[in-house]
Amino acid sequence: MAVTTDIMRTWRSPRVVMRELLAHGQREDRAIAYVMAACLILYVAQWPRLKRVEELQLLGPDGASEFQMNAGIAFFAMLIVWPLGLYIIAAITHLVAKIFKAKGTHYSARLALFWAFLATTPVGLLHGLTAGLIGAGAATNLVGVIWGVALFVIWSQCFRVAEGETHAL
Repeated sequence: MAVTTDIMRTWRSPRVVMRELLAHGQREDRAIAYVMAACLILYVAQWPRLKRVEELQLLGPDGASEFQMNAGIAFFAMLIVWPLGLYIIAAITHLVAKIFKAKGTHYSARLALFWAFLATTPVGLLHGLTAGLIGAGAATNLVGVIWGVALFVIWSQCFRVAEGETHAL
């Protein structure tokens, strides 16, 4: 199925989608594509907020626009730092699960986290739009909390399949 269809299905039944993803076998290229796509989408989601910051500050201290500098920093953070951090989080959670006799692999733990991260990017896009159009405040915080809860719930369901349940459909 298409990734976008699987994302929508994940919101209804994350365990089923995770079982299907694991049934494809160990595909590291697919896992890295998921995390990089999620990070790229979330990088783009930051543009409205970065543009708002630029508009409110007008010009930087040297009289130049800070949008390009801030966009470059965000690019580095989202496409270099975040994927590495997510790899570390997946490894740590897998090792903790092994203490409790989990049966998954490092790959299945990575796939669960990367897929959950990609599946929640629509809310990340909404968060970026809210931050860009409304600015900091209750609405942006509410969308951020919804995004965090959705990520946690979907990841925990996917992680449960990846570490404990069988990988057969």
